[in-house]
This record gives sequence, C-alpha cells and structure tokens, in this order.
Amino acid sequence: MTALAILNARLLDPATDYDGPGAVLVEDGRIVEVVHGASARAPDGVEVVDAGGLCLAPGLIDIRVKTGEPGDEPKETLKSASLAAAAGGVTTIVVQPDTDPAIDDPAMIDHIQRRGAALGLVNVRAAGAATKARDGQRMAEIGLMDEAGALYFTDGDRVIANTRTLQRVMSYAAAFNALIVCRPADPWLSEGAVATSGELATRLGLSSVPAIAERIQLERDLALVEQTGARFLVDQISTAGALETLARARAKGLEVAASVSINHLCFNEIDIGDYRTFYRLDPPLRTEADRQAMIEAVRDGLIDVITSAHAPAPAEDKRRPFGEAAPGAIGLETLLPAALTLHHEDGLDLLDVLRPLTHGPATLLGLDAGILATDAPADFVLFDPAAPIVVDADALRSKSKNSPFDGRRLQGKVAGTFVGGRRVYAGR
Repeated sequence: MTALAILNARLLDPATDYDGPGAVLVEDGRIVEVVHGASARAPDGVEVVDAGGLCLAPGLIDIRVKTGEPGDEPKETLKSASLAAAAGGVTTIVVQPDTDPAIDDPAMIDHIQRRGAALGLVNVRAAGAATKARDGQRMAEIGLMDEAGALYFTDGDRVIANTRTLQRVMSYAAAFNALIVCRPADPWLSEGAVATSGELATRLGLSSVPAIAERIQLERDLALVEQTGARFLVDQISTAGALETLARARAKGLEVAASVSINHLCFNEIDIGDYRTFYRLDPPLRTEADRQAMIEAVRDGLIDVITSAHAPAPAEDKRRPFGEAAPGAIGLETLLPAALTLHHEDGLDLLDVLRPLTHGPATLLGLDAGILATDAPADFVLFDPAAPIVVDADALRSKSKNSPFDGRRLQGKVAGTFVGGRRVYAGR
C-alpha cells in the first residue's frame, strides 16, 4: 500500500485536545507519525495531499445506522449506506439488528461484517439483538455474537418491557463486559404516540406521549444496571428529565453512557409545523427547552455520543397522514454539517462537537479509531467547517430521501474521506 502524507492541515483531535496546524503520515493503512506545527515535510516517494488549511479530524463513528439489508433492500442497502457514510465523513457505521431476519446470531454478525468489508468503502460493524427475533422474551446468543464481533446488544426501537428478561440479559452480558443498549420509553405510555404531549400535539390532534415516559423507563433500566453491574448505553436520550436521572446514576458511579440523535439537537416539536412527516421521528421531537438541555449536556460531556439515527424510509411510507407515516430520517450524509450548527449557532468548541462523533463512540465500543495518533487506523475526514451548503435530499446517496434537513442551509463541507489511508470520497 502506498504511503500517504496529508500536509498543511488544521488538525482537530478531541482525544488529545489538539487543535492546531499539523500533518499526518500514513503507511499500510495506519498512522505512522503525527506532526504538530506548520513545518512538516513529506518523505520522498510518498503521495502528498495538501489540505490547504482545511480541518483534518478522525473519521466519524456512527453507532446507530439502520439499513434495509437483508430483507428490505429498497429502503437501503449496505452499499448505499456506505456511500452515504463516506460522503458524510463517517468512516465507521454500526448496523442496527432490526433487519429481516434480525441480527440475532453469530452467522448474521459475520455476514453483515463480511459484506461490508467486501464493499471496500467504510468500516461496517454490527450490533446484535439482545433477544431472539427482538421479541423481548428470549435472550439471544449474546456470548457467541460477542465472539463474532458484535459491538453491542440492543433490540433497537423495541423496548424490552419484560423486566425479568432485561435483568437476565444484563446479568449475562456483565459476565464478559458486553455493552447493553436500550431506548428509554415506557411502552404503555408511548404506545401509538407520534408527538410529545403538550399544546402543539393537542392543537394538531396528534396522539402523544408525555416526556415523563422516558424518565420512568430509564429509572427502571438504571436500577437493573445497579443490580447487575452491566455496562449500559442510554439510546437516544431526548428529555431534560431523563438527563437528571442520568446525572444521578453517573454520580453513583454506574458505568452508564448516553447517546443523542442529531435530530434532537437541531429540531424541536415546532418543526412538525403543518404535519411535515419528515419530522415524524421516534422518539418524537421535544420542546425547545429539552433541545437546549441536550446541547448543554453535549457541552458538559454528560452525553457521550451523537448519532445520525439513520432510518431510511421510502416516499410511499412518508407521504401519508402524519400519524400513519413511518418514523425516522436519514442522516449519514448530513451528520457533520448538522453537528457543526452546535459550533456556529450555539458556541460549542469544535473539539467538543467532534468528541461525541469520534473519540466518544470509539472509547465506548473499544475501537482503536477516533484518534490522530501513531498506530491508529488512518481513518480521517477532511472538511471546511465554514463552507456553506444547501441540503438537497434528492442528491443524497441514500436510496431513501427522507431528510428533515432538505432545503436547509448549513455550514460544513466534506472535502475528503479516508479509510485505512485510502480516499473513499472526494468532495465536489
């Protein structure tokens, strides 16, 4: 493999808190040297990329990506998701287990990861189902899936309502330090809801769920974490009340992390407007106070991971009455510029924005990525944080086009994505 040198870059490395000029030298797919300062030169015979002052950061790691493969390929394939990820500066994606059949055994884990590797685009990893067929009753083969390379275990959008089942899952996973991931949503209060309870949902006549449903379920889940000693990730936290519960658990020393979707950092319930179904999400959009609380939790480090919550849905599933539309939005290609609104509009430091997109998920999942350091994988994103863009959903690489950012003006353009030292995307 040809050696590569990326020179004249603004290095942004949240793992070391470095933000300054520098260069990176790559050989055989891994970093062999990181130079801080503006005077770096490339050795003879090395391919040179002149960054021209653009930002160079570790490639983004998106731990919550839905695809339609296997079982529903018209929505999304691993190839189309990988192409979208590369265009968005995302170098590692973790595929959710809610496929058909579900990813609930080691053979399925192996299939997804082999298929992803054969594409030769981004790193494709898989999450395993916590219960068989994600039925919430029978524990899946967690140990064997862990050996096969599953990064964590979850039933995705389905809540494991049976407390005994979740207790068994956590107890078993704790024996080999596997990560359990759960959505905090009381299944009875949430049943059939498409919006957050309040004046807007009432005025629009939408079935709604009170914000307290998230906190109620999280209290149960964290009680089980305390009892079993399991490693736990709160998946897509979205309310200020749940953040208070999370903070108390952290203060008690529980090994608990939290993720938030980019949608809940950028939008609030008002964006539903006149029943715009691209904003039909699960969990539903919350109040502006909740959104601001999520932003502050990212700033303070209470939230460890920002995800795209990539959930493709074809037009026929979205162009329906709001209450009947499929939930979810695509987000791989817009993740970076959307996250940069936290810098441009909310004043977060660039390193604080990038940390839950790179070093945070890498640390949580035990990956050696997410850092600019010797012997780390040469997975990078080269981008201009100030370049203006207008999102055109029809031009996005996902097979589905259900983007709530469609038509929105953002700042932040990916100029190049590198995986293992290979350029897998060159910005236009």
